[in-house]
Amino acid sequence: MRITVFRRLMADEFGPGRAETLSRDHVFGELGGRTVEQALAAGTSAKDVWRAVCDAFEIPPERR
Repeated sequence: MRITVFRRLMADEFGPGRAETLSRDHVFGELGGRTVEQALAAGTSAKDVWRAVCDAFEIPPERR
């Protein structure tokens, strides 16, 4: 998954403003105690980050 696709999925799911804030501020245990931005910068794949977001926020399977 490309980061641009990931960002679009985030914006579609949470709205552009909340998606940006969530990516920057929310710490995910599944990402090693990192935020989305930190995980992506560390080289975690966008697909793995999206899965962690979906799990944390209980995104329904049809929107994953």
